[in-house]
Amino acid sequence: MTIRGDWTLADYASLQQEVSRASPQNPDQLTVDISELGHVDTAGAAQLASLLGATRLRTLAKTLPEEKSALLAAVCKALEQEPTPPVLKLVAPLRFLSDVGQRTDSLFQLLKELNAFIGQTLAAIFWLLPRPWRWRLTPFVSAIQDTGLNALPIVALLTFLVGAVVAFLGATVLQDFGATIYTVNLVAFSFLREFGVLLAAILLAGRTASSFTAHIGAMKVNQEIDAIRTLGLNPIELLVIPRVLAMMVSLPILTFVGMMAGMVGGAAVCALTLDIYPPQFMAIVERDIELRHFLVGLSKAPLFAFLIAVIGCLEGFKVSGSAQSVGEHTTSSVVQSIFTVILFDSIAALFFMEMGW
Repeated sequence: MTIRGDWTLADYASLQQEVSRASPQNPDQLTVDISELGHVDTAGAAQLASLLGATRLRTLAKTLPEEKSALLAAVCKALEQEPTPPVLKLVAPLRFLSDVGQRTDSLFQLLKELNAFIGQTLAAIFWLLPRPWRWRLTPFVSAIQDTGLNALPIVALLTFLVGAVVAFLGATVLQDFGATIYTVNLVAFSFLREFGVLLAAILLAGRTASSFTAHIGAMKVNQEIDAIRTLGLNPIELLVIPRVLAMMVSLPILTFVGMMAGMVGGAAVCALTLDIYPPQFMAIVERDIELRHFLVGLSKAPLFAFLIAVIGCLEGFKVSGSAQSVGEHTTSSVVQSIFTVILFDSIAALFFMEMGW
């Protein structure tokens, strides 16, 4: 075998095809002549090493001029020192345990990053509170419009429909016991304590958390975050704090709207199917439903809003620099936000039940 011509990066693709086509089965037993080798660089030397083997190439390189010989020897030495990754052959149970361990470790890393980011956000908020001249009112008001005002119709419509469905199902079940009048209690109790805040939070988790991630992620891809840091500004203060505070204002309002819309939907079904008209509906609510149920539901809204906004912003900052990364982290922020909302709502429900609230 005679090797001639230039072996450089400019011809890397064609050289790779030739090497894959001409690779001998036993390169050590093959007679090779490299005296006609032209220009060569590290890319070409790596191709020669893959064709002949690093040890054989180092031996043959001694017949070349000093500069070529030194280059080929250095590349061969680097390839020989490169560690070969061990191949682990795991049986199915061990592979399952390995996957579980990796996923558990990634979950702990995610919780660690979230806790650190929550700490940074809280520190920035407490640092800004006594400095009103640094408050960014324009982004704050714009975020309130985006997260609150623009989400109002969909929240009201969805909770109205869910309220109607809950009332219809409750009336259907309670009719067998002759207790259809308690449909009013079911609708009011469920929406004041759970459904109002939960539906509004899930809608904002899907609508607003994804928006935060996509917006900050696009800024990360365009290197606008790096430009902000270069100017000596804090991205947490500029991008995160207005969004977090706006969510903490918007979600309690949307929760109240969701509670009222759900009860209106239930009242409509009661009026149409049970002959329980709105004045009687409101009288039963006023008589049987205590104010604490409303306060319990409303008290969860700021916490849910804070978690949704923080998760959405954190996933935006984790975007690596491509459109695919933006899509992956946007999906991750929605999934994490919805899971976190449902998890904390379950914990809060158990806590309030044990406390007798």
